[in-house]
Amino acid sequence: MTKRSASPRATRRPAWAGRNYVLLTAATIVTSLGANGALIATTWAVFESGGDAGDVGLVAMARFLPLVLFLLIGGAVADRFPRHRVMVAANTMNFVSQAVFAALVLSGTAEIWQMMVLTGLCGAGQAFFNPAAEGMLMSSVSGEQASRAFAFYRMAMHGAGIGGAALGGALVAFVGAGWVLAVDAAAFAVAAALRAFLDVSGIPERKPGGGLLSDLREGWQEFVGRPWLWSIVAQFSVVVGLIGAVESVYGPLVARDELGGARPWGIALAGYGVGTVVGAILMTRWKPRRMLLVGTLGVFPIALPSAALAVPLPAIGLTAVMFASGVAMEIFGVSWMTTLHQEIPEEKLSRVSAYDWFGSTALLPLTTALAGPSETAFGRTASLWGAAALMTLVTALVLFVPDVRNLTRRPHREEPAAGGGTTPAAVPAQGGASADAEGALGRRG
Repeated sequence: MTKRSASPRATRRPAWAGRNYVLLTAATIVTSLGANGALIATTWAVFESGGDAGDVGLVAMARFLPLVLFLLIGGAVADRFPRHRVMVAANTMNFVSQAVFAALVLSGTAEIWQMMVLTGLCGAGQAFFNPAAEGMLMSSVSGEQASRAFAFYRMAMHGAGIGGAALGGALVAFVGAGWVLAVDAAAFAVAAALRAFLDVSGIPERKPGGGLLSDLREGWQEFVGRPWLWSIVAQFSVVVGLIGAVESVYGPLVARDELGGARPWGIALAGYGVGTVVGAILMTRWKPRRMLLVGTLGVFPIALPSAALAVPLPAIGLTAVMFASGVAMEIFGVSWMTTLHQEIPEEKLSRVSAYDWFGSTALLPLTTALAGPSETAFGRTASLWGAAALMTLVTALVLFVPDVRNLTRRPHREEPAAGGGTTPAAVPAQGGASADAEGALGRRG
């Protein structure tokens, strides 16, 4: 009788998908639906208020600058206090800032400085949310099945992004940017409620450290002691910065001037989302032994959208390129998360994640602020080709780091964990593994 009652439950949910994992995934689906539409809505809100390319860059910079400034503090806070509480507080801040933003746009009184302040508050909230969320997710999945869990998580996130981007572009065109921003605010409120129910009783209690600076120092030592980690973060500092300029400034401008408006750009972003879902499905089955090598090779196609916008390709061609870029990004994303889960100790996950996020987003305020002046100085086409070339160059340079080429996946034995899942216990690395593999953990996309 016991076996019969347990069997149907097992068929409904995989063993690695515990309660926390399900709640985290559901909350991420909700916020992804809102955020992908809000990305388009914010740009068009600037246009509707009379702003130009420079103003779009300034509003984007206002979001990214607090994100960069507060990330390290956010990581230390997330490793010191219960991560789910940090996540709920950050979601609440995002809900309030987006709700006020939506009200101003709907009333027709929004000014550029107000948009900068409100997006800045949203960025500050994300600075505390991102390290806590990444640490919480990695504490909620099993070792042996970690890559599959991360792939399903990212597939759900990007699947929601497909609908969010397509629906956001359509709603901006038909009902205006304000209502899309209002939906995003509501999504943050729902996500905060879901994350409030996370179970942290099974996560080992962290011992009090020597203070915030001591926590940051420990995270820094963990970060710089691993060449594969800091080299890829340095690479993505350039890649993410350029992607931010392309997607926040150049993409909407090309769509407005060459493709007919917000809707084609929304469809192109949805194409990227479809690509990420396909990539995630691929990574649920594929477990490459040399995770970082495969992931880094997957970064090269991410430069294609910049080249496509430089041509520019028609909407259908741009959507196809965005699709290919999405597949490639997901190959990297799952490989990266699996590597962090394998290599970094649980009690340092959020701090290392904070250095990862900090390095990867450090150039975003600069690149988005300079996107408009760069277009004026060099032209839009030259700026886009330059972005594509630079992304390709820094990715090629990372391949010279031995650990990026040689770090390998290793087996785990699983033990009970919080939220109904399991947690990994590392097995000693086998011959041929790198020195880093003998240690104890955008994203991306």
